[in-house]
Amino acid sequence: MSRVQLALNVSNIDQAVEFYTRMFGVGPAKRRPGYANFAVALPPLKLVLIETADGRGEGPAGALNHLGVEVESTEQVSAATARLSAEGLATSVQDATTCCYAVQDKVWVHDPDGAPWEVYTVLADAPAEQDLGCGPGDACAPGARGMDLHDVPAVAECQVLAAAGTGRSGCC
Repeated sequence: MSRVQLALNVSNIDQAVEFYTRMFGVGPAKRRPGYANFAVALPPLKLVLIETADGRGEGPAGALNHLGVEVESTEQVSAATARLSAEGLATSVQDATTCCYAVQDKVWVHDPDGAPWEVYTVLADAPAEQDLGCGPGDACAPGARGMDLHDVPAVAECQVLAAAGTGRSGCC
């Protein structure tokens, strides 16, 4: 079996285990003091959580932009939205949003340390001039120019203004 491994620093292992159990619908495969790993079947993922006093801290850990699970359809995004909401997680839905050179339907949640997760589907390719940049160094990226990473509606407004060809946006 092949799968991606993602190792995250977390500030509170218990809160993180609770969140990721809800997020993926499966409990940890291994749990030790300050450590947990999950063997998620769908999507194929080995998720490792490591408790650190600083949470995400500096250096490579600070390079995290956002995390995501790509699904095949808008119906699957809707199902994920319903499941995550039923688990008591705060969700933010974006329909037909342009990001990272693609038009996407998506739902966002945040883990206990604030890492943004999206469940999304790609509806269509988008021309480069409509890309608003989802990367950490891009001017319209969440977190850029003081924009709060958790303020998904502000990010969406930024995208709408830029895509409308106004030459300006709420964040750039």
